[in-house]
Amino acid sequence: MANLSFILGIIGNVISILLFASPIKTFCGMIKKKSTGDYKGEPYITTLLSTSLWTLYGIINPDGLLVMTVNGAGAILQLIYVILFLVYAPKDTKVKAAKLVGVVNVGVLGTVTAVTLFAVHKNTRLTFVGILCTALTIGMYASPLSAMSTVVKTKSVEYMPFLLSLFLFLNAGVWSAYAVLVKDIYIGVPNAVGLFLGSAQLILYVTYKNKPVSTNPSEAIEEEEEEEEEGGSAHPGRRGIEMNSSLVNV
Repeated sequence: MANLSFILGIIGNVISILLFASPIKTFCGMIKKKSTGDYKGEPYITTLLSTSLWTLYGIINPDGLLVMTVNGAGAILQLIYVILFLVYAPKDTKVKAAKLVGVVNVGVLGTVTAVTLFAVHKNTRLTFVGILCTALTIGMYASPLSAMSTVVKTKSVEYMPFLLSLFLFLNAGVWSAYAVLVKDIYIGVPNAVGLFLGSAQLILYVTYKNKPVSTNPSEAIEEEEEEEEEGGSAHPGRRGIEMNSSLVNV
C-alpha cells in the first residue's frame, strides 16, 4: 500500500506540475505584448495562497513530503505569475492587484502561519491547516462553474478545452486515490469534489462538442462590444478556463 501510494503521489506530482505550468504560454504572450490584456490577476493570487497553505500542510505533516514538493513548486510558479502580472498590468489594475496581494498573500498567509506555529497546539496544527486548505480548495474547484454555465448557454465548448478538462479530472482522480490509501481526509474531500466537477466538464464536452453555437451572431457581436466598452472580457468562458488552469491543489 505504501509503495502504491508513493507511486500515485509521484504521478500526481507530475500531472499537477504540468497543470501549474499551463499558464506559461499566457504569460509569454503578456511579456511579448507588455500587457496583461483582459486577463485577471485574482486566479493567480488566490492560487498562490492555496499552494502556500498546502505547502505548510505538507511541512507539518510527517507523511506530507509529496504534498509539500508539488505545492512548493506550484507556489513558486504562482509567485512568478503574480510578479509578471503586477509588472505588465495597467496602473489601476496593478494597484488593485497589489492591494489584494498584500491582503491575501501577506496578511492572510502570514496570520495563518503565525497562528499555526505559535497559537495552535502541536497536536491540532494539522487539523487547523487541513480544514483551511480543504475549504479553500473546494471553493477554487467550484470556480469553473461559470465556464460550465457558459457552455450550456452557448452550447459551445470553445472556451473549455478538452485536454485541460481531462487533465484536471485525472489530477483530482489520482489525488483522491492517494488520499484513500494514506487515509487523509483533507486531501480526499476537495479532490473528490474536483473529480465530480471534472467529470461534469467532460460530460459537457461530449454533449456539446459537435453542437453549433446557439447564440445569434448579431447578438454575440453586440454583447462582445458592450463588454469591451465596459473594460471586461468578451469571452466569460476564457476567464473561467484561465482560472481552471491554475486550480491544482492536492
